[in-house]
Amino acid sequence: MNKKIIELEEKLLKFKKSYYQGNPEVSDFEFDKLEEELRELDPTNTILNSVGFQLFSDNKIEHSTKMLSLSKTYNADDIEKWRNSEDIVSTFKIDGSSCSLEFEKGKLKLAKTRGDGKFGENISQKILYIKDIPKKIETNEKIEVRGEVYCTEESFINLSNEMISRGLEKPNNLRNIVAGILGRKENIDLARFLSFQAFELLTDLNEKTEELKLKKLKKYGFKIPEYIIHKDKKSIDERIEETKEFLSEGNYLIDGIVFTFNKIFLHEELGETAHHPRYKIAFKFAGDTKVTKINSISWQVSRNGILTPVGNIEPVELSGAMVARVTLHNYGMVKQNNLKIGDEIEIVRSGEVIPKFLSVVRDGGGEFKIPEKCPSCGKETFIEEIRLYCKNDKCPDKIKDEILNFIQKIGIDDLSSKRLEELIRLELISDIPSLYQLKKESLLTVDKVKEKLADKLIENIEKSKKANLITFLSALGISGGAYNKCEKIVLNGFNTIESILALTSEDLVQIDSFAEKSATDFVNSLESKKEIVRKLISYGFELKSNLEINTDSKISGKKFCITGTLSMKRSDLQKMIKDNGGIVQSGVNKDTDFLLTNDTASSSSKFKKATELNISIINEEKFLNLIK
Repeated sequence: MNKKIIELEEKLLKFKKSYYQGNPEVSDFEFDKLEEELRELDPTNTILNSVGFQLFSDNKIEHSTKMLSLSKTYNADDIEKWRNSEDIVSTFKIDGSSCSLEFEKGKLKLAKTRGDGKFGENISQKILYIKDIPKKIETNEKIEVRGEVYCTEESFINLSNEMISRGLEKPNNLRNIVAGILGRKENIDLARFLSFQAFELLTDLNEKTEELKLKKLKKYGFKIPEYIIHKDKKSIDERIEETKEFLSEGNYLIDGIVFTFNKIFLHEELGETAHHPRYKIAFKFAGDTKVTKINSISWQVSRNGILTPVGNIEPVELSGAMVARVTLHNYGMVKQNNLKIGDEIEIVRSGEVIPKFLSVVRDGGGEFKIPEKCPSCGKETFIEEIRLYCKNDKCPDKIKDEILNFIQKIGIDDLSSKRLEELIRLELISDIPSLYQLKKESLLTVDKVKEKLADKLIENIEKSKKANLITFLSALGISGGAYNKCEKIVLNGFNTIESILALTSEDLVQIDSFAEKSATDFVNSLESKKEIVRKLISYGFELKSNLEINTDSKISGKKFCITGTLSMKRSDLQKMIKDNGGIVQSGVNKDTDFLLTNDTASSSSKFKKATELNISIINEEKFLNLIK
């Protein structure tokens, strides 16, 4: 056999083994390059079709359906070609450990790791400690659910402290902790620090789309990944940019995006290879890791007052770029790893975002320090869980970051970060509304701003008042208020600024992607922005929805839940409700106005609840009469 092929086989097996034992030796990108090299030399090599890695435990259980890998690409254009004009669903590709959960008569009976794809290890006892996994679900069907076990930054720090207090070895980094905990034979209760998101309902319950399968999982009580349905390349590109942001700022590890055809019949038509399903594909970011030294640590203040530590490092080349700065995540991570000047650290760069700290390679022997005073305003800092805060509302960096975020999202061209800094220094701008009080004469006092540029800036600021409602909302910097979340709020009938300002957390939890905590955070954050919104409206913001919604309809503002037997597509009914200003709810509650179903009697929980609460139950014919 070709000597190069043997060498590649040995390397791939070695790297697979270390990866599935929780100690990856090379980046995903480097591993994929080796696979491609082997594929060119020997396209039918069995290692290319192998999934996972063999287990070293006697407690092996065969999977009823093989847990396959995913085909992958690093090129966004490949996704557009692959989808071939079909609707696709995207979710973050969480970097943890995949597992399978089996339920019988509603009770959790068995949990298995992915293992080598054919056989997994029984982890049922450990899974019982993970709060995100319901131990009982409402169904009599035999159900199999697959998902990802992962660890958040906050949980990792709490887990590390717990392990140290028990005299156990301190975990190395967030990347390998899940495999380490799931592979333990003792102290299995440490699994309570892990989290879980369900991404696949394997049992056929006659759901026609991937979206409906995810909704079914959510109904069963699982935490599911936030998903987006894509109908064009623009939304795919936006999702990729949003994912880059999460790579940099998210509180758990992801290594890309999973795209899946939304129509289930396409899953059946396309089928699978021995290695991967043809109806799913992973988009990944080329990643690279290096070891370097910390020269200093600086702390940056964000618009929400969080002090983020940044390591100024010995410059190294990563993914084709020279890197001199790396994010150290948060106060908790710096404290946990005792990070200081002189430490040698491993860093990773993916998706062309600011690189991240992974682990300490060698202690530099310096002194660990954190700022007791805010580096921007000099006020006292406060520790809350794993973060360090400045609570001064007048903090210059805090104000600058809030205004800059608004400028970038609302689309005011030619107003750079440096120019904004100068405007703040000259006290011409103090908050977002003061942007709209700027005069040409004031701008001419700013360094390098001549008459032509001053006119252009005033024109661009004025033009931004025509921003649509979704763009405006996403620019405010509301907690959990990314563009796609704001779009979902408006699509669910909250299509005027008045209705949005009156939002409650109860309203939001009825909308896909909002859990109880994220809904509460959004509402509380929105409350703190209300004065800004009112001022901006008084300065001439129009705040029209860019969605064609009939607000004069009889159902405008009315809340609908859809269930049971229907002759029309559920998605078409949902669109009709939204287009006419109505709100689609995922469940029935006291605020629901109508339950839409063709059933005259049903044992479903939604039907029963609607009957108990005396909510109007209407069929499709009555609904169509309402919207005429």
